[in-house]
Amino acid sequence: MKAFIKSIVEINDNQLSRFFSFFIQALILISIITFSVETIPDLKPQTRRILQSIELFCVVVFTMEYLLRIFVADKKLKFICSFFGIIDLLAILPFYLSFGVDLRSLRALRFLRLFRVLKLVRYNRAMNHFTRAIKSAKEEILLFIFITLILIYFSAVGIYYFENEAQPEHFSSIFDSLWWSIITLTTVGYGDVYPITVGGRVFTFFILMIGLGIVAIPTGIISSALTKSIDKKE
Repeated sequence: MKAFIKSIVEINDNQLSRFFSFFIQALILISIITFSVETIPDLKPQTRRILQSIELFCVVVFTMEYLLRIFVADKKLKFICSFFGIIDLLAILPFYLSFGVDLRSLRALRFLRLFRVLKLVRYNRAMNHFTRAIKSAKEEILLFIFITLILIYFSAVGIYYFENEAQPEHFSSIFDSLWWSIITLTTVGYGDVYPITVGGRVFTFFILMIGLGIVAIPTGIISSALTKSIDKKE
């Protein structure tokens, strides 16, 4: 019985497991939709009851799935503490924690239902390719993140010295300058904070050029790793 359940719950190449996978994916999407619909103001009480019934059904199924995965796991504690084990738990936890909690606290707990989106990673083959690509390129990605953090701090220090005297209300400290640094290096440019001195504008030009590379580099790293992952799979 345990082996049969494992062949269904764990992703295998058989019809029952594929049906189970599609069923769970459909429930996750339905749960996300109902979560969004619940935020619509002035819903009719009947509509809210229907949404609550759908949520109850989804939680029951997700709870059974979680317990079955613990049952078939070779190392149960390892599964419970694993990434997907924690995600599965967080997907159902808000429902059970909501009992006896006032509505204001419940609003915060409902946010955890968004973790159900991450459950799709387990059932989506394309996402499996992506996660393998991330794992294979994790050293390059960590190096890129480290360099990016250094550049963010460097640009914050630079703009602080250029703009502090001219705009003390926006660049009063390096910590305040970090906001400008982040939105500039990511090429977002909200326009709420910008340099007005000649030196600050020249410095901003070079930071923007670096920012274009910051946007492009991780794309190249991930796409290369993704291509290798697909080639290995084939």
